[in-house]
Amino acid sequence: MKRLTAPARRPAPLRRSDIPAAGPARRASGTGPVLSAILDHGPVARSTVARLTGLSPAAVTGHVGHLLARGLVRESAETAGPKGLGRPHIPVEIDTGRYLVAGAHVAVAHSTVSLMDLRGRIVAEDRQPHAVGASGPYATVPGRSPRGLSTGPALLRDLADRLPRLIDAHAAGRTVLALGFATGHRVDPAAGVVVDHPHLGWRDVPVRAILESATGLPVHVDSHSRALARAEQLFGEASTRASTVLLFVGAVVDAAFASSGAMHLGPRSGAGSVAHLPLGSGGSGGSGGAEPCSCGRTGCLQSEVSERAMVRRAAEQGLIVGSFTELLDRALTGDARALALFRRRARLVGRGAALLLDMFDPEVLVVVEPGAGRIPECLAELRAEVAERSWVCEDPERAVVPSSFTGSVLATAGGAVALGALYTDPLGPWPALPAVS
Repeated sequence: MKRLTAPARRPAPLRRSDIPAAGPARRASGTGPVLSAILDHGPVARSTVARLTGLSPAAVTGHVGHLLARGLVRESAETAGPKGLGRPHIPVEIDTGRYLVAGAHVAVAHSTVSLMDLRGRIVAEDRQPHAVGASGPYATVPGRSPRGLSTGPALLRDLADRLPRLIDAHAAGRTVLALGFATGHRVDPAAGVVVDHPHLGWRDVPVRAILESATGLPVHVDSHSRALARAEQLFGEASTRASTVLLFVGAVVDAAFASSGAMHLGPRSGAGSVAHLPLGSGGSGGSGGAEPCSCGRTGCLQSEVSERAMVRRAAEQGLIVGSFTELLDRALTGDARALALFRRRARLVGRGAALLLDMFDPEVLVVVEPGAGRIPECLAELRAEVAERSWVCEDPERAVVPSSFTGSVLATAGGAVALGALYTDPLGPWPALPAVS
């Protein structure tokens, strides 16, 4: 279908060639799978790790030795073999007493800084609304960013300023290894750049360079959808490890796709851009006009189910709330109008989920949406819509699941970026860890 009007011309983006390229990729060793097996099964004997990973006992012993030297794992109390025979086993487990990672997530209205231990448990978090009115080289694009939000560098420096206070109050002597950063829309993890975030008005913001300069920590950057999909693989829904689609529904709507355990990024960092997925002529649900989308059409997934659309639709029905969080609280306490809005949202999300299931046929689709995670009727509505519309999903009860991190999604996303990098390459260049030979 041709556009009826030409899209508005956007300002020329900053030159990404000015941002230093990432170094050559490291060849992955077997230490990552060993660390992941210890995460899954620890305390666990080295011989069991060898069976789980398919590595030789000698190789596992070497990898575990490196992990012990770096302080990432520790030995537990000895256990005897069957009936007391044989050499005692000395199990190993993840050491959560020495190190933490920090996380930062930037949403449309607020930002979250968090601390996470090496088992993916949130130690502390601090959420603050965005400051307004700043100006600078990454100023928000006119007409595309609400409320005059802070520029990229100003907001990122604020995140960096908040981190030491969180560490002083909650680290309890543990060293922070790295900072993970996550946000919505298009993010290039290799370059450490937010390529495009229309809601914030960010274009080619060099997040890694800014935050590394401000914090002195190694910084890892990714989209919040890929970060949460990786968190599921590491600490959450085990069925996500083979193949998964994660659908994130908030102020921003986007997705992540993984096959054979690896996230698909796309050559332009655009994989998962599902905001404009069409819901069809029934998108408005028969109650009120459809929310106009920034693309000029109506019936797009994001324009129908985003937090902004939910608050607008509530107002249309005489339910005036100050924020999406207030609307959710009303639904959780049984307000009939609020609950009806979330059930409608679940049905529309189910339409989008059915399309994604048919396109990718994943082992599991994870829905990151508070209604699906906290209101049983919403999850039931979503699965019913999938059952009605999907051609390939035969068992929505098994294939469509809520996030494992409902209630701590944003705090988890940033930290998961850093932990994902650590578990992938624990022998990599982590300045706070002892060198291994």
